[in-house]
Amino acid sequence: MTELDRALVRRKLAAIVRNLGDLAAIEGLTLQEYRRDRFRQKGAERLLQEAIEAAVDVNLHLIRAKGEGTPPDYYESFLAAGRAGVIPDDLARQLAPSAGLRNRLVHEYDAINDAIVLTAVRDARRQLVAFVAAIEQYLGEPRTG
Repeated sequence: MTELDRALVRRKLAAIVRNLGDLAAIEGLTLQEYRRDRFRQKGAERLLQEAIEAAVDVNLHLIRAKGEGTPPDYYESFLAAGRAGVIPDDLARQLAPSAGLRNRLVHEYDAINDAIVLTAVRDARRQLVAFVAAIEQYLGEPRTG
């Protein structure tokens, strides 16, 4: 069991919020506008990657702090966070696929599909805001055992 480090979790949440703020500039672009600027594309990819990784870090830390077993992968970290009551189950199921996107961005398994990234930016701006709110609510509740 890991001791809960609220400061660590809040630093990760701040990174998510910061990245989501930066991604706001991408959210309203058409696919053609997005594709015209390679720096914008790479910036969006990196901001998404960092936000997803920060969310996974939060999941893993809170799951360990509850004394739960460590999930085998990033996808499962979201589902485990849902099962552990850290975030709502429906949000966990919505966010879990972002782990696959993170892996594609980091490891470049396949060519990056710009349309998927642009959709992921829009999804992240909704889902990760809900994630941050759920974690803040979780941290605000007194924990026993």
